Amino acid sequence: MGLFRRKPKLPAADRPPLATDERVLAWAATGEGTGGGVVVATNLGLWLPGREGRMGWHEILKAAWSGRELRITAADRVGERDGYLVVADLPIQRFLLLSPGELPHQVRARVTKSVAYTEHHALPGGAGRIAARRVPGVDGLTWTVRFDPGTPGDDEAVLAETDRLVAAARVATTPADL
Repeated sequence: MGLFRRKPKLPAADRPPLATDERVLAWAATGEGTGGGVVVATNLGLWLPGREGRMGWHEILKAAWSGRELRITAADRVGERDGYLVVADLPIQRFLLLSPGELPHQVRARVTKSVAYTEHHALPGGAGRIAARRVPGVDGLTWTVRFDPGTPGDDEAVLAETDRLVAAARVATTPADL
């Protein structure tokens, strides 16, 4: 039994159409109950069975690993304000991974690494999470707000306070000139 095991190579038939600067970090076949296919983690994002195109790490709001099942909650862009996007949770996607290898670790590490700032704030009539994410190939940070369920996201007082909080967070995260 060797100390260093070779990880299995992703079969050519399961290889997604990678960008020039994109490389596979980890992959795992999905179990029978999830419709088959593979989940592929790259330096730029996650390729999921049944989805066309790659999901960028910054588009994943939550990723959870149960020991057998990978659960992904992606962001749904529901609005745009001056300097930030308003997002909501898409339905959770579940993938049974019988031989997950390094995939859960890579997903957690990459999603976490994409987050530069996150803070939950009380708002008039509810609350919301302000986040700044790193996006490959984009200078600076991409800002998002995710309102808690029941928060009136179209209310002028909520939007004014959210605008103020995002502006303050942007200032707090901008490096001072040396």
